[in-house]
Amino acid sequence: MKLIFYSFFILMLSGNSIAQSLKGNVYELDDSGVKIPLIGTNVFWEGSQVGTTTDENGFFDLKKVDSDHLHLVVSYIGYEPVDIEIPVDQDTIEIVLSINRELNEVVVTATSLSKFIDELDAKQTEVITSKELLKAACCNLSESFTTNASVDVQFQDAVTGAKQIQLLGLSGLYTQMLFENIPTLKGLGSTFGLGYVPGPWMTSISVSKGAASVTNGYESVTGQINLEYKKPDDLERYYFNAFQSTHFKTDLNANAATHLNDNLSTMILAHVDFNQKAMDYNNDTFKDQPNVKQFNFVNRWKYQSFEGFESQFGVQVLNEERRGGQITDSQSNSVFNNPYQINVDTKRYEVFAKNGYVFDDEAYTSIGLILNAQWHDQKSLLGLRQYNGNQKTFYANLLFQTKTEDDIHSVTLGGSFALDKYDESFDGINFSRNESRPGIFAEYTYSPSNVLTIVPGVRVDFHNLYGTFFTPRLHAKYTFDENTTLRASAGKGYRSVNLFSENLNYLASSRNFVIINNPTYEEAWNYGLNLTRYFPINDRDLRISAEYYRTDFLKQTIVDIDSDIREVKFYDLNGKSYSNNYQLELAYQPIDRLDLSAAIRFTDVKANYGDELLIKPLSSKYKGLLTLSYSTLESGWLFDSSFLLNGNGRIPSTKQNPVEYQREESFPAYLTVNAQITKKIEMLDIYLGVENLTNYKQDNPIIASDDPFGDYFDASMIWGPIDGTKFYLGVRLSVL
Repeated sequence: MKLIFYSFFILMLSGNSIAQSLKGNVYELDDSGVKIPLIGTNVFWEGSQVGTTTDENGFFDLKKVDSDHLHLVVSYIGYEPVDIEIPVDQDTIEIVLSINRELNEVVVTATSLSKFIDELDAKQTEVITSKELLKAACCNLSESFTTNASVDVQFQDAVTGAKQIQLLGLSGLYTQMLFENIPTLKGLGSTFGLGYVPGPWMTSISVSKGAASVTNGYESVTGQINLEYKKPDDLERYYFNAFQSTHFKTDLNANAATHLNDNLSTMILAHVDFNQKAMDYNNDTFKDQPNVKQFNFVNRWKYQSFEGFESQFGVQVLNEERRGGQITDSQSNSVFNNPYQINVDTKRYEVFAKNGYVFDDEAYTSIGLILNAQWHDQKSLLGLRQYNGNQKTFYANLLFQTKTEDDIHSVTLGGSFALDKYDESFDGINFSRNESRPGIFAEYTYSPSNVLTIVPGVRVDFHNLYGTFFTPRLHAKYTFDENTTLRASAGKGYRSVNLFSENLNYLASSRNFVIINNPTYEEAWNYGLNLTRYFPINDRDLRISAEYYRTDFLKQTIVDIDSDIREVKFYDLNGKSYSNNYQLELAYQPIDRLDLSAAIRFTDVKANYGDELLIKPLSSKYKGLLTLSYSTLESGWLFDSSFLLNGNGRIPSTKQNPVEYQREESFPAYLTVNAQITKKIEMLDIYLGVENLTNYKQDNPIIASDDPFGDYFDASMIWGPIDGTKFYLGVRLSVL
């Protein structure tokens, strides 16, 4: 035992002695020659997976790799990339990027990492860049995680087209969704919200696992997903994208940005998608996908004084119509006397403002104010069942940040206020409530060296309905050496239950809603460990990441579809509910321009349904992912593919049904394959792709499709793909 202890002690000391990093700032020059920080610049070591992005001050802190020849690659869309050889003993640098005015060099600039682990963050955060998003169709947020091993996306039912993410084996309801650090897609927006974010609007997605920062609220139990949109001051002036699939889905995107003067810029993001062709490949009389028409529009502005003050503000308008259910005949109006129909109409409006000021006399002190207001109205008819909901939301977050000049100590203090007004009706019965939540928070970052970072945080919120929420969280990062980093986290999270909007998929069934006790809120602890190690192989770094996360619920609303096939029951947890998530992932570039990543993940999710501890239904026990990407040097060809193995899982018992409406009590493992080829021609991209090349589909996804108004109809038993192979073709035009 002593030998082990001493060995570990020596390892710690050696890590302290050899750990090194390169710190620096990335700027651009305005017309007067003043340096302006470039936010979100990609910085990484050539031939490795070690990289980071610059913060709001253009600052980066990048650990050095084990190599005698360090080549730093710095790139930002629209700017000339730089490749700088860094002496081994150099620890600081200042970089100024120049605008790339040669359009035919756009291909050359696309050399940045497509996804990487943020080395600066004590939290385990993976950044998915716009380059990674272009490897798949990515028409909306639900399709943005095709090449991500941590996030799963699956259909909620077989008729509405609603999708939901899963993180750490649990529903996306436990993952806080943020738009540039503004909480979004919650409550009524959670059902179809993944379709409200067009892929071409995003510049990056940050996925943080486990306990998240207290600065954004208490609602993250399994993690946070933060979306970054394109900004008015980006160099991309005009953008156009057109997409068409063999399943008759059409997507159109058009963006335009302009600088009105040196301080003010504005941008318009416009999106239209529609699918008006009814398809029924499985011949169950139901549309495989609903017909959807969506109009989505954003106008955002940015004001920068260059004297410490910056403001971003804008408005978003969305209008969507969904029409699903049984296919009708245009000539006879209906094949059926009384067809089962799905009608969901949504209107959503949002305004936001983000304001920040950096004090001139205190360069390390800043204050920020975030304001957001949302109005969401949804009218839903599923067969004979009707659900209408209206949600009004107001959010404000005031933050004060300061740090010492040596970066050892950093403090964030602030207060927030959130208000949600819900007005819902289900089958003619009205439900309404108002939730107000003033809160205060504090977060301290202690980083005495490049080896250790500790981030404790706490917030207290005062809920008008549920009392006081006390949310402690802790993150720690320890760098053993330049190749090995350990991260640990622990924290508590809460969330309010929105019974009807979050379980709209069960309206697509004949199940009766049985509310045994009135759902209020949920409470859980999350613990996590991540070990990341870089192995130098042939002057390139193989990155291996191993992690374990555990979620323990103290209070949870159980959605029970096991006890009775005719009912969906809602009641408070009485017993255990937990999730164990194990994941191993590697990334490597064996040769120039060939990127390879592979991952395997196992989940153990169980809860007490009634008196029995059961595995979570309709969820795979494991997942395997392999991605390959290759780009040619000069001809502008890109080749991307992903192989996804979904493990087996449990199906709730249907033995109470007649024989013809019974299903197996488990589903098998299955493989899906996606591939895409892209040709770059100066400003133009032409891409051709295929999804679900194996054409794997869940057999008979709708139970009792021949009797949708009967006692056994159920379209919510979904565990796999419900449509087959899909080809698509698209073009992208980007003008600087």
